[in-house]
Amino acid sequence: MEYRLCPSILSADFNRLGEQIQTLEKAGVEWLHIDVMDGDFVPSISFGMPVIRSIRKESKMFFDVHLMVSAPERYIQDFVDCGADSITVHAEACEDLERAIELIRDAGVKVGVSIKPATPVNDISHLLEDVDMVLIMTVQPGFGGQKYLPECTEKIVELKELIDREELDVDIQVDGGINDETMETVMKAGANLLVAGSYVFSGDLETNVYSIQKKMDKIKSEID
Repeated sequence: MEYRLCPSILSADFNRLGEQIQTLEKAGVEWLHIDVMDGDFVPSISFGMPVIRSIRKESKMFFDVHLMVSAPERYIQDFVDCGADSITVHAEACEDLERAIELIRDAGVKVGVSIKPATPVNDISHLLEDVDMVLIMTVQPGFGGQKYLPECTEKIVELKELIDREELDVDIQVDGGINDETMETVMKAGANLLVAGSYVFSGDLETNVYSIQKKMDKIKSEID
């Protein structure tokens, strides 16, 4: 299993976004987490296709696009066209989740499905064979800087057990409240893709990335 840090540009300094993305890439980061929020499915509004298209020109990183939008099926091809390598939709936002998954797969990118803290893992367990990744939100979606919700740890454990039982190749991503303490919690529970915003972007970016990756390597060695 590959463990990855997935910095969320929601916490970046948008006055220096291109520069910060280059710093991440030089520091060895391979995945960039891109939160798209519409002000409807979640209260906040972030950014959309023009920003992704712009940074795509300057980066070779894997663009992990997380759609926190209502009826995301409307936009899947548009986000692929502007540079997404993976698209994650919320189970709660789709009228027909199976159709949304099919549209993402047909568009030629990796498929992710996300669930909010209150949504049971069982709601998406029947779809595990059809996705590449499940994103468990460990805070309420829509705002950065929130504290990790401890009750989400058991959901990670449950999901990991389901994936292992079925011998599936599905990544577990977590998003929300990741820091020195919770990083160990979620990795040992079964998560391998860690989205982090302020944990990465507060202070010296390059120093933070090296420090976090070193800590992840240490935890991984304990898991193995």
